[in-house]
Amino acid sequence: MKSTLKKRTVADKEEAAIVLENVSKAYTAGVPALDDVSLHINKGEFVFIVGDSGSGKSTLIKLLLKELTPTTGRIVVNGTDLSRLKHRHIPKFRRSLGVVFQDFRLLKDRNVYENVAFAQRIIQMPGREIRKNVPSILSTVGLAGKYKAKPKHLSGGEQQRVALARALVNKPQILLADEPTGNLDPKNSWEIMNLLEKINNNGTTVLVVTHNREIVNAMQKRVITMKKGIIVSDEEKGGYIDED
Repeated sequence: MKSTLKKRTVADKEEAAIVLENVSKAYTAGVPALDDVSLHINKGEFVFIVGDSGSGKSTLIKLLLKELTPTTGRIVVNGTDLSRLKHRHIPKFRRSLGVVFQDFRLLKDRNVYENVAFAQRIIQMPGREIRKNVPSILSTVGLAGKYKAKPKHLSGGEQQRVALARALVNKPQILLADEPTGNLDPKNSWEIMNLLEKINNNGTTVLVVTHNREIVNAMQKRVITMKKGIIVSDEEKGGYIDED
């Protein structure tokens, strides 16, 4: 297919939330999971990352979270050069990001309030602030009346809302959502995406990895398409394109 890559200039760097410069990641001597990828995502953008399984999307997320280290290249997230980030500082760096996964990853033995408060306690937020912040974010995601419920008593859509509240309660500048609608029906999928758009409109940079063609095509955001470890398309107001 014809590439529709759009160049991001060096001048964008000060406004960038995420910068990858010639990043490659090889797990073995075979085909690299990422192959010389350069990417700029500016503060406040809403970006979809799409592509078939094996295209490099999951590797990209793991690199941004410093779960993996690139074989070559440079990654800067929120002004932090990950190549210079010391191991002891990684947990603090990760707490500056909001992350939502397909499988929710909630604490099953704790109720909705405690699941969200847990993220605040990790950063040693004072109790009075937790008691203010948790109800506020639960209201934002439409769960104000469910704060005492355990995850097993919630629908899939409600569990994902809890996960989203937990990711947002510490007010991250960047939200990474890895297949956030993968386990949801269409109605709940759209509710989650509408919440993500609302969050983005309030200034948070949102990066969504997804296979949901309908949502990508309807929302008309920036769409980055990956294939075999490279970016083959980067379009403003893009859609889910066939890679043949």
